[in-house]
Amino acid sequence: MTIAKDCIVSIHYKLKNEAGQVINASSDGEPLAFKHGTGAIIPGLEKELTGKKAGDEFSVKIQPEDGYGQINPNLFSVLRKEAFSGIDDIRPGMQFQAQDDRGNTQVITVKSVEGDEITVDRNHPLAGEILYFDIKVESVQCVTYREAGSLAGNE
Repeated sequence: MTIAKDCIVSIHYKLKNEAGQVINASSDGEPLAFKHGTGAIIPGLEKELTGKKAGDEFSVKIQPEDGYGQINPNLFSVLRKEAFSGIDDIRPGMQFQAQDDRGNTQVITVKSVEGDEITVDRNHPLAGEILYFDIKVESVQCVTYREAGSLAGNE
């Protein structure tokens, strides 16, 4: 069975940056499970997984436009220190969770601190990065139309 839209896929992965440092990986031997074709993972990885089957292992390089996007300068903001109530020592590189206008949680990264003005970046932390994945497809489960009809009693 090959990976296609709406299949439930489980993968083990290791994500590295251009320097070869591991940024993230499937944890504690547990694979990442997701529904393929729904935007649950970055577009470039989803595209590379399409057509693969359980047991396939491969490495792939994902460009920023197929990953977390290019860095958008419009997502840099200057905030007053008061916006960080209860935090006295704010330094570049610190990350915080914040809510956007729609109530979605996002990570903001402190880029610079000049007096009471804090420049933050609301881009995804991996925006602008080329991503390197090592992938092993653990399982693929797809419901065929025939199976779906049986499940619904329509056979």
